[in-house]
Amino acid sequence: MCICVNCHYVDRCVTYHAVETQHQQPHLTENPTFDPNEPSINVNIRTKEDFIEMEWDVVGCLSFKQETGKWSKLRPGELVPT
Repeated sequence: MCICVNCHYVDRCVTYHAVETQHQQPHLTENPTFDPNEPSINVNIRTKEDFIEMEWDVVGCLSFKQETGKWSKLRPGELVPT
């Protein structure tokens, strides 16, 4: 799971914005202003019949600041991305 969902900066992070783009998800912001320090991203690649599925997850970041449930606060009632 992407650590960003529990990060204080998720709603203005350049890296999370890129992950949203890769997952074709609506952005929390159209103009992110926070450039995190050394984010680490895992990309899982799976083949499904005749197409390739890629899942992007931020698994580490020197700028990570714990704020449990931050993403859920911004998108109440929506399922947390996994």
